[in-house]
Amino acid sequence: MGVVVPRSGGYHDFMLNTILHGAPSDQPPLLIAHGLYGSARNWGVIARRLSDERQVVAVDMRNHAYSFWDEHHDYPSLAQDLAEVIDSVGGRADVLGHSMGGKASMVLALEHGALVRKLVVADIAPVTYSHSQIQFIEAMRAIDLAGITRRSDAETQLAELGVEKSLQSFFTQSLDLEQKRWRLNLDVLGAEMSKIMSFPKTDSSWGGSALFLTGAASDYVLPEYRSGIRALFPKVRFAKIPGAGHWLHADRPREFEAAVRTFLNA
Repeated sequence: MGVVVPRSGGYHDFMLNTILHGAPSDQPPLLIAHGLYGSARNWGVIARRLSDERQVVAVDMRNHAYSFWDEHHDYPSLAQDLAEVIDSVGGRADVLGHSMGGKASMVLALEHGALVRKLVVADIAPVTYSHSQIQFIEAMRAIDLAGITRRSDAETQLAELGVEKSLQSFFTQSLDLEQKRWRLNLDVLGAEMSKIMSFPKTDSSWGGSALFLTGAASDYVLPEYRSGIRALFPKVRFAKIPGAGHWLHADRPREFEAAVRTFLNA
């Protein structure tokens, strides 16, 4: 875990908090970047399975879990964070990013291409989405944390606020029961939501091997997005996982793992 040091306007650290799985091998390490409201811990099972062939480095993105808090939450900043982690593990890595982490991984490849060998983008496109995730911030803010003694207490309140069951347990993984607080910088994530939902304009492209892996039941990567994806990543491949939605790695973990492993080892 990194050391968090105070700065004016928030908190900053020199590097993201990381969880390492496995040992360095003759294969490049795999960096995993989670999505909005997630954490490195969410990827523990898949990271451990993939670590039989390579070291896997799962990160807590800024303003999440045990990483630093900062007033900026835009994709060039998130990509720079990932670049610093790759520098610390040898200077080149395969990268897997889901949702927000997928956008950060795309920007990493576009702006720091030499650091990335292969890129896996899980169920997200380099586009601006019209929906927002602000309703979940409002729900988490509405929880009476003073009266919470168990995560199930918070899940009950989230249910009363209309949050679906699968997301209740997902959100409460970021609940610090002892300190009665969220391990999410809700204020900054809310303020920066428009940037999270968008994608920065760029004239760059990245010529490495990229896999855009989507859930067949998800509508995050529509067919009309493919031409724009190919313009940025000309060597892209597309694949879908049947029976999976946006949380494809949780819906179909074995199929997800197999698809990632096959692509990385090709």
